[in-house]
Amino acid sequence: MRRLLMLAIVLAACVLGVGGAHAQRYPSRAITIIVPFPAGGSTDTVARIMAAGMQPILGQPVVIENVIGGSGSAGVAKLAQAAPDGYTIDIGQWDTHIGGIINKIPYDLERAFAPIGLISINPQLLLARKTLEPTDLKGLIAWMRANPGKATFANQNGAARVAGILLQKATGADFQYVTYQGAAPAMTDLIAGKVDLLMVQTAIALPQMRAGTVKAIANLSPQRSATIPDIPTSGEGGVPGFYMTGWFGFFAPKGTPRATIGKLNAAMVKVLADPRTRGRFAELGIDVAPRSLQSPEGLTAFRKVEMEAWWPIIRAAETAPG
Repeated sequence: MRRLLMLAIVLAACVLGVGGAHAQRYPSRAITIIVPFPAGGSTDTVARIMAAGMQPILGQPVVIENVIGGSGSAGVAKLAQAAPDGYTIDIGQWDTHIGGIINKIPYDLERAFAPIGLISINPQLLLARKTLEPTDLKGLIAWMRANPGKATFANQNGAARVAGILLQKATGADFQYVTYQGAAPAMTDLIAGKVDLLMVQTAIALPQMRAGTVKAIANLSPQRSATIPDIPTSGEGGVPGFYMTGWFGFFAPKGTPRATIGKLNAAMVKVLADPRTRGRFAELGIDVAPRSLQSPEGLTAFRKVEMEAWWPIIRAAETAPG
């Protein structure tokens, strides 16, 4: 009996040792980053920059999976259903992890996810088709008031939807919404002149602005951007309080082990500190998040402030027309 007991103890120790070694070996296979919007948009661009930088640090492939639908909610739903093992994460933003309550979602947006860290804070720009008569926000408002219901506004995500409602309430202007599945197809139609206005992050706006295929009406930030200092803010354009700032952050499913979150965060932080990443972000007009917000705790606190600021506005706007 004593020998059997000793053998059982040895076997149990071996099993525990194997299990512990397995846990310490994370990651041991490819990691998927869910992008809840089509390829080519700002979310996709930033995700691919981060994936390319994190892959050599983690020692495993980091692949992108574009899961579109429901204004981003389809991709977030897939994350909510994923195993909490660190092999599936998503790149979240205002549209999916704040404005997602606009949609009927089968998950608790506040509690279903484990924040990994904040990646960036980015200006949102109000763009117009190249041939639209107004060239600034004051002129646009005057034109829309003179032509009620004529202008078309791309409704490609939750942030754009809320921004449109805020613009209508602040100015009394009336326009039509045109729904798109992401910023990339909306930008394509803006360039083609099929839609008049688009609110989008700088990552997708700047290349087209530099090419002269679209024009910037306003920067929807409280202050001018160091990257695009010539674009006036919405406040300067006569609509104080019409602000909408974008951001990106990584999230994992709730229940993901803290050690796993820690490894993903460490890789993320290292990539964000790389001058090559910072240079690429600067080209896109994206500001790297402050170091204090790059932690899981930092993103948690940041998102709490965003929820408290925006959820009352979103809920009040749920019955707005458009």
